Amino acid sequence: MKKLMNATADVVDDMIAGLAIANPGLVLLEGERVVLRADIEAFKASGRVALISGGGSGHEPAHAGYIGEGLLTAAVCGDVFTSPSTDAVLAAIRAATGLAGALLIAKNYTGDRLNFGLAAEIARSEGFSVDMVVVADDVALAENSETAGRRGIAGTVLVHKIAGAAAAEGLSLGAVKAEAERAITAIGSMGVALSACTVPAAGKPGFTLGDDEIELGLGIHGEAGISRSPMQPAHVLVETLLGRVFADKQIGKGDHVALLVNNLGATPVMEMQIVVADVARMAARLGVTIDRLWVGTFLTALEMAGCSLSAMKVDDALLARLDAPASAPAWPGRGAGPIGNGPKVISQKALACAVLEEGDGDPRLAAAVRAVADALIADEARLTDLDQKVGDGDLGLNLARGAEAILREVDTYQGKSAASVMKALSASLRKTVGGTSGALYAAGLLRAASELEGKQTPGFADWAKALAAGSAAIAQLGDAKIGDRTMLDALLPAADMLSAAANDAATGRAFGDAIEAARQGAAATAAIASRRGRSSYLGERAVGVPDPGAEAVVVWLLAIRRSLDTPG
Repeated sequence: MKKLMNATADVVDDMIAGLAIANPGLVLLEGERVVLRADIEAFKASGRVALISGGGSGHEPAHAGYIGEGLLTAAVCGDVFTSPSTDAVLAAIRAATGLAGALLIAKNYTGDRLNFGLAAEIARSEGFSVDMVVVADDVALAENSETAGRRGIAGTVLVHKIAGAAAAEGLSLGAVKAEAERAITAIGSMGVALSACTVPAAGKPGFTLGDDEIELGLGIHGEAGISRSPMQPAHVLVETLLGRVFADKQIGKGDHVALLVNNLGATPVMEMQIVVADVARMAARLGVTIDRLWVGTFLTALEMAGCSLSAMKVDDALLARLDAPASAPAWPGRGAGPIGNGPKVISQKALACAVLEEGDGDPRLAAAVRAVADALIADEARLTDLDQKVGDGDLGLNLARGAEAILREVDTYQGKSAASVMKALSASLRKTVGGTSGALYAAGLLRAASELEGKQTPGFADWAKALAAGSAAIAQLGDAKIGDRTMLDALLPAADMLSAAANDAATGRAFGDAIEAARQGAAATAAIASRRGRSSYLGERAVGVPDPGAEAVVVWLLAIRRSLDTPG
């Protein structure tokens, strides 16, 4: 188990200490794992209802992250995935409750209900005005199932917000409770896990998933879901999760909702944004208007990968509560919205583009370009494998993507000048090939185009000069030379060989010599510790594997040679 912690027993204490240090608006209650507003005495004197939430730790930033103006007054932190004790909750009530009373917001887990409920009973016997609501937003479980009931999950955050807005407005304890219960009734949530999480005290994951398995309808304590299925595309999972929530809450055409897209802990931002796009498309297709949208990490299960979707059917009153001013370490502010069915897109106007000019109509040029593209696509797997060993693993994929773009337009190259074809290739590659390769090839082709400008029927010597000029541009832009373990280790020897034989009538033999020089240069990179590119971070560990960029040069040089040898 690898976790950034000190001792297992100190995890929660160390965590809330760090939270309070980083957020001066929060203070800790001596002797208890209770976090409070730093202005708690002034708050108690303000005549407003206190809101107290909490539960087991491991759900950060919930619950203490939502303490602040317009949100919670205090949070009680239990051990990881363990309800706080009755005495801890009682201590929070005593510390946070003024004459207006306090509303406890618990999630529907047996331990939370018992400990928060008992603490409320004791506090009332001591003269405090205390009431309690229980959030049970997990629609994965049927309301009448023979279980402990629906669990409270990420929708709890929006319940905090609505109750907090009501309390900030100065409503009575009964009215604040009514607002919280209205929010609880309106919201439904469901989650999917792509991986399990590890409780520090356990030291191993709570369940095991196969490489292609996911858990649907899970809770937030590392427990398994209601069903296990093979991994599916994001849009299918969104249809399953949001479809279940919409059906349960009777959300359909013409309805307005607030949506919370919640990261369970370890999901990359990229994947969360993909989910958001699918959520927006689904809502638009069903005729549901997303009035507010929040996406981020709100209530987690430690380092679990996956997400949950929460939807609340809203009217003007609930929307006003969600929009009311609030400030807390983890509250992101007013959500985005209203949301349409896709991103806003502006058109590109008057963009410069490569213009294909009429030329000598040499069919060999388009044929050579097609051959190069086909060869790079065919060799994608090998180049990707090489790059995974010494780089970031995307070279083969990037070059194949560029090759596919070129194949879509190669027919337009027929009968066009060599210079304009080089410019068109440069434009295509810089748009479609990511990383450094796209920029370098685009620069080389653009310099080659300049060398060929005005030459209606370029000869062997002209192409040799163009290759040399393009190679020089790549070396200049990439600040590299032979021996730096880059594509130049193959490209420059080939260009030198062709330049030396530019006036040689035996062009076929010269091209063969150039390819051999490229092969030798690429092979030599296997003995070099890189000084450029991603593989430079590996140092000596890259030795033994040839540079993928240099290998790619050999691939396309061979393709050109074969196309020239093909009759017709």
